[in-house]
Amino acid sequence: MGLLFPLALCALATSYSAAFPAQQTTKNLFPFLSRGCNDSDVLSFAGFALEDINKDRKDGYILSLNRVSDVREQRQDDEPGGSLFYLTLDVLETSSHVLSRKSWKDCEGWPFYATVYGQCKALFYINKPRRVLYTVAYNCTLRPVSQRSIQMTCPDCPGPLNIDGSDPKVLEAVTKSLAKYNKESTSKQYSFVEVTKVSGQWVVGPFYFVEYLIKETPQPCTKSMDSTCALQSPDPAPVGLCKGSLLEAEGQQTVDVNCDFFEPQDAAAEGEKAAKLPKVQDPGHKEAEAKKGPKGTVQTLPDLGHERPEQSPDPSPVEEFPVRLDLTTDPEGQALDVSFLFIGPLEEKLLVLPFPSKEQRSAECPGPARNANHLVLPP
Repeated sequence: MGLLFPLALCALATSYSAAFPAQQTTKNLFPFLSRGCNDSDVLSFAGFALEDINKDRKDGYILSLNRVSDVREQRQDDEPGGSLFYLTLDVLETSSHVLSRKSWKDCEGWPFYATVYGQCKALFYINKPRRVLYTVAYNCTLRPVSQRSIQMTCPDCPGPLNIDGSDPKVLEAVTKSLAKYNKESTSKQYSFVEVTKVSGQWVVGPFYFVEYLIKETPQPCTKSMDSTCALQSPDPAPVGLCKGSLLEAEGQQTVDVNCDFFEPQDAAAEGEKAAKLPKVQDPGHKEAEAKKGPKGTVQTLPDLGHERPEQSPDPSPVEEFPVRLDLTTDPEGQALDVSFLFIGPLEEKLLVLPFPSKEQRSAECPGPARNANHLVLPP
């Protein structure tokens, strides 16, 4: 009997070795480290990633962080002090347009009836010893709050309207509000670019609310003007966002308008990031990296009530926020070249793994929400 126990241990060790080869370490089996969603470093990294997402975009409204829904950390063996964070962020749309280049922390949210919420997944690389903070990739999905839910609590609140120009009253609200602004302007004149948001309600008559981008109207050149006049851009970029309204009541129209102009931000988000951890980057590669375009997408889906009407015969569930961010499907991971982040001739690569599933959520997640209303929290 005394020999049976050692033999049993040997047999167990042999079977374990066969199941898990020597080269397969604990790190291979459990590649992710759990981090708390309310951890101060995690919140900082999430904020930096969201600043990068907003800076990457050319249209839409700035997204703010509502809470960190999940986070996993993957240490990089070849990068001492380097980690790749797999972030799932619950976000809320603000009333500031992305062209304003404001920090999301300086933006105000929409009234409840106009709230747009969603979820972003982001890969964020941090290497403190080498002073690098970098958003590798992201994808976001947004939806407006269910109008069915809003009407139950606030039936008289403004409701969204189409921005495709099919409603002549929407175009009239834009035209008359911008004409009023131009009439009251003492300097430049502005022309319409595109509608960004429309809503309406009934008060004592139809009441339309419109938001739209404007650009400077090129001034006609005369012989008395200098040579720079001829160099004016024929299609200048948007310079501001106007909020106009048109109320019709008792045969009278009341028009109101307010315009906010975009100011050069000079890398405001980068300034906040650099204050905590200056970024080192090879200038020769920075421009080439910028030309690759956005690192992800932000899609806006319809109100869930529109996508699946209450009386719909289709029993299959609708995925509320289909957000995917798999740079690879290989469970062993894939190398990603990030040499441009560093100064020097060495080739630098990250090991990127498939994004963790919801079933792998960290025990300390999700974190507390800034807006805890269940109607604006993705599942």
